[in-house]
Amino acid sequence: MSNRANTRNKNKRLRSDNNAEAVAALYRKIHLSGEVSKDDIKQLYMLEKPLCYPGCRVNTKDNPNCFCGLIPPPNGNRKSGLWQKMSEIMAPLGDDPSKELRDSLDTPAGLSNLGATCYANSILQFLYMNKSFREGVLSIEPEVLEKQPVLDQIARLFAQLHSSNKASIDSARFIEALALDNGIQQDSHEFLTLLFSLLEQCLSYSKVAKARSVVQNLFRGGVSHVTKCSKCGNQSEASSNVEDFYGVELNVKGLKSLDESLDDYLSIEELQGDNQYFCSSCATRVDATRSIKLQSLPPVLIFQLKRCIFLPNTTTKKKITSAFSFPGQVDMARWLSEQSKSELIYDLSAVLIHKGSTVNSGHYVAHIKDQDTGLWWEFDDDVVTELGHHPFGGNSSKSSAKPLQTVPAGQSGSSEPEAAVNGNHMDISGASETATHVQTFSSTDAYMLMYSLRNQTNGHINTQMGPGESKLKDQNSVSLQNGEYLPPHLLKEVNELNKSYSESCLQYTKEKETTEALVKGRRHEVRSLISEAPVQSPAESFRWISTDWLRKWADEITPVPIDNKLIQCEHGKVPVSKISSMKRLSTKAWNTILSKCEGGPELGEDDCCIACLTETARSTVSADSYRDGRTSMRELAESALAGKCRDGPLYYVSKSWLSQWVRRRNIDSPSEADTGPTAAIRCPHGALLPEHAAGAKRTLVPENLWLFIYKSANEVKPDDMIGCSVFPSDSDICPQCHDELSEVTCQEDSLRDFKIKQRQSHEKLALGKSVPLFPENRYYLMPTSWLTKWRSYVTAVGKNASSIEQPEDLNTLIDSLKCQQHSGLLQRPPILIRKRDTILQKASAVDELTIVTENDWTLFCKDWNGMKENGISAELDITVSSDVTMLGTSEEMPIITEENGNSSDDANGETDSQVPTIKTFPQVCEECIGERESFELVRKLNYSNEDICICFVRGKEPPKYILEGSANMLEPNNRRISKRSRRTPYGNSVNLNVSGSTTLYDLKMMIWQSFGIVKENQILHKGSNIVEGETATLADMCIFPGDVMWVTDSEIHENRDIADELSDTRMEEQGGFRGTLLTSNIPSQRNQHILVYIRRRLASYVNHDSLVEDLPAISYMGPFSTSV
Repeated sequence: MSNRANTRNKNKRLRSDNNAEAVAALYRKIHLSGEVSKDDIKQLYMLEKPLCYPGCRVNTKDNPNCFCGLIPPPNGNRKSGLWQKMSEIMAPLGDDPSKELRDSLDTPAGLSNLGATCYANSILQFLYMNKSFREGVLSIEPEVLEKQPVLDQIARLFAQLHSSNKASIDSARFIEALALDNGIQQDSHEFLTLLFSLLEQCLSYSKVAKARSVVQNLFRGGVSHVTKCSKCGNQSEASSNVEDFYGVELNVKGLKSLDESLDDYLSIEELQGDNQYFCSSCATRVDATRSIKLQSLPPVLIFQLKRCIFLPNTTTKKKITSAFSFPGQVDMARWLSEQSKSELIYDLSAVLIHKGSTVNSGHYVAHIKDQDTGLWWEFDDDVVTELGHHPFGGNSSKSSAKPLQTVPAGQSGSSEPEAAVNGNHMDISGASETATHVQTFSSTDAYMLMYSLRNQTNGHINTQMGPGESKLKDQNSVSLQNGEYLPPHLLKEVNELNKSYSESCLQYTKEKETTEALVKGRRHEVRSLISEAPVQSPAESFRWISTDWLRKWADEITPVPIDNKLIQCEHGKVPVSKISSMKRLSTKAWNTILSKCEGGPELGEDDCCIACLTETARSTVSADSYRDGRTSMRELAESALAGKCRDGPLYYVSKSWLSQWVRRRNIDSPSEADTGPTAAIRCPHGALLPEHAAGAKRTLVPENLWLFIYKSANEVKPDDMIGCSVFPSDSDICPQCHDELSEVTCQEDSLRDFKIKQRQSHEKLALGKSVPLFPENRYYLMPTSWLTKWRSYVTAVGKNASSIEQPEDLNTLIDSLKCQQHSGLLQRPPILIRKRDTILQKASAVDELTIVTENDWTLFCKDWNGMKENGISAELDITVSSDVTMLGTSEEMPIITEENGNSSDDANGETDSQVPTIKTFPQVCEECIGERESFELVRKLNYSNEDICICFVRGKEPPKYILEGSANMLEPNNRRISKRSRRTPYGNSVNLNVSGSTTLYDLKMMIWQSFGIVKENQILHKGSNIVEGETATLADMCIFPGDVMWVTDSEIHENRDIADELSDTRMEEQGGFRGTLLTSNIPSQRNQHILVYIRRRLASYVNHDSLVEDLPAISYMGPFSTSV
């Protein structure tokens, strides 16, 4: 055992038990003498208690001289108020706007992400960093911008990205202008394609040539789809058509580099066999070749890497995350249809990256090269990071340099780069640029590659001025850095925004400095006053102050006026009872607080209330006397309850009241529980109740105990003649109450005899046993509910017997079982079973009628006001063949074998071939019963928030009880004979909360989430029937609350994450860019390149060239479109 000293409670102040005894003795002295001395006041008000020792951290309530714990230690803080951390105090001021200050205009600004708008931010940054595109947008006339809100917002956004002092620009107004949903992430390439088309339409209204054709001049190229006959060598008529393209879509699967993907894109496809081409020249189907020819290339060449593939087995999409290499520069001359002798060198200018391993989730960032400085920047929404002279950061933490690899310019780089995976990107390998060698990069997440023609770096081209276009450098524009210019209206707006931003920074700084000065001043003020608060000597004057107010004053930044009313008594002074709620403050400290906070009242050393002190002394002495007396009386009470009373006068009290009185703990004075010692034994006539009355048990107590009880009760309720009546031991019992109780006792005895006779006359029915049935006898049918109520009534005994309701008369009940229109029976007869050689009624919770013997019916009619001839009689008939069904006749019901006994009986051949049936008089009214059952079925199917049980069966066959639990439930008319299995110990099971309107698709999704079985592999059963489909509801399939269903796993399709299914479902519901400005009212001039885009997108999923003719109805959804 360790000898280390226990220091856990070293700072805990020990309380003296002798202090309470000394105070009690002092109160007794004051009560006896009736005088209060100054020494008494000093002791009771604890004026001479010592000040706290150094290191005390707890404010002691029983020491008015303790001021510890009101404020934290010098380096401490609290969760709220004046002493919380300074950063938390500044939190209501909001974020410091100066944190968003841009380092310099040479550092690009970021764009805020509004939820899931990273796809748009990356594209906007790419377009902005293209100088020619930026200059074209900024040169649009103001009158055109007023009529084209999308152009207007792009121009404003570009102006702020160029000259704003903020490091992050809000893109909300641009997103709103396009009517985009900022909670749904979309495909960035799809967004760029549709944005180009919309910009072409909007820019067509501009008279500035640089602006009007900026999209076509920078990004549009030409491509032909050439089909050539292998027999005659002629090309199809469509081969001469040149289609516009704004990006080249390249396959990635199975390909390692940009060169391989370009070769694959331009490869020749053989059309043979079933795919033969019909040649108009040969007038027959012939072998042919088909290929794509690049006719012209734009200054800015965009490659879209098709990282999304379709999986037929799971009908889902998957992202390809294999490494893909691409060069820092590429000579596109050799890939043109008419190869040029001169070089067409394109330099890598941007890489758009999709981070994430799945199609339905992820994040877009853009790595873009600054044309003027040659530096690469990573644009991650509002965070912009310098990457140096490499697209992936060179020697930054994101990628580490590897041994250099050089590839001759223009030569295929199909071999895999010597690089290793590092995070989301592969490490860079390359060499310094020379005339013959280029750098090669590799990435697992690169989604779009942007290259710029070398002599027009980053797509910067010089366009001939058109009519009506003014040069940028004139009186209508203002020069900025790098020779770029902002038009006056945009420059004015940016300057106003910068001014407003600067003012907000200054305002925040001013408020912060003011708050800091106020807090520091208050803290110094509180610490100074607390140090002056204690009274140092007995002769020094002092003032009383409320502890609650003092604590609030020390905790709040803005103090409130002094409030001492909480420690005042009704005499306007300080009572001794408030000593734990107040502190003894030095006069100097009081004057300091009063001068700053005002308030009051002022309570000093002469304001101790003598009247309250005298009353407290009296109450204390009285409480001591009461406690001592009650302690001695408890022994007498315990003896009285035990029947051991002393000689002398005795008095009656309630036995239950006295038991409660004994069990109560000691208190200082009588309470409400001391009242009513004889209330339970006093009758309404004021006399003593008979002891056999309910709750009238009593006991005798000695006279001295009675007097103590009587006195205590009268102190609480004076003159309580009802609850504190005096009953000496010779008191007479009330004769009237005695007679009434005797009569009640006689009636109870008569009722008891009647119940005994009922149980004896109907022994089997009283015990709930089945009555053996014989064909030659007559029987009667009675409501099961009435028999259940009758059984409870005749078997109830003791105190609960009076609370059981008596069954109603039989005449009215039997009439309710017959329909008024046809006078037929409104209930079906019960089901019969054959148990060995005996015919019995099957015990079932759903049967509404019970078979009784003719003798039972006769006795019931006699005792319960019934008419024998009005009853529903029944007979057994064993002449009917077994093929008669229960629902096929109105008066005959089959017998079925009991569930637990049928297997052995069938096996032993003991089942009788003749099946008895029940004939009822009157007959069953099928018309009324059918109508009622149909209504009940509709009601049951219209359920909500109910549970059904799903069992996951891993074997080929489920247990028998599962099959029986759901058998025949698909037939509503057979539900009455089904048995539900609500619990299963076999395999896994789960209760699912469903409604009648829940579809089978929704149910399968719940099963998928519970057991991990993809919905395509689920084989859902109800009994032995397979439940197929997805669109039908549970009500359509007659699936009811409490039903048991079972499911197996076919294991045909691959497993996948349920999140993919949910995301695909939401994506289909949202419809990509449907409903936005990008797809609304697509004009005819935009059809061509969008049609090309759709064709190439469909080529990822289908193997034919059929296109959707109704173009405006197409929902544009890219591979990485998903709901977030």
